[in-house]
Amino acid sequence: MAKESVNILKDKIDIVDLLAQLNAALSEEWLAFYQYWVGSFVVEGAMRGDVQREFQEHAAEEYNHAKLLADRIIELEGVPVLDPKQWFDLARCKYDAPVDFGSEILLKQNVESERCAIYRYQQIAEFTNGIDFTTCD
Repeated sequence: MAKESVNILKDKIDIVDLLAQLNAALSEEWLAFYQYWVGSFVVEGAMRGDVQREFQEHAAEEYNHAKLLADRIIELEGVPVLDPKQWFDLARCKYDAPVDFGSEILLKQNVESERCAIYRYQQIAEFTNGIDFTTCD
């Protein structure tokens, strides 16, 4: 099926550019996963338990997003970014290690990360809209 997907798309979209965008999104998902995951351990302050559970739930969602992206990259005959060091180079949505473990601060950092992810996915959707329905979905 992968070769079929690439053959269908190769004259309609720049596969190399699409794979670069998907690998950038994959890098951002891994960084977001880690941000939520580590935040769930270090969060302090008001509503710690609630925030901790929320972070754990979101970490699982980010992991699932990463899996979907990696699967699509493979379907398009690409290679998912293999070296975690590259995540920082490829990601526009950056990860800042927490220095203040207060729940409000960590929540704000995560909201900023989500805003950045929305922008990334809007760009991918615009790039693939009407051309690559699988990725656009």
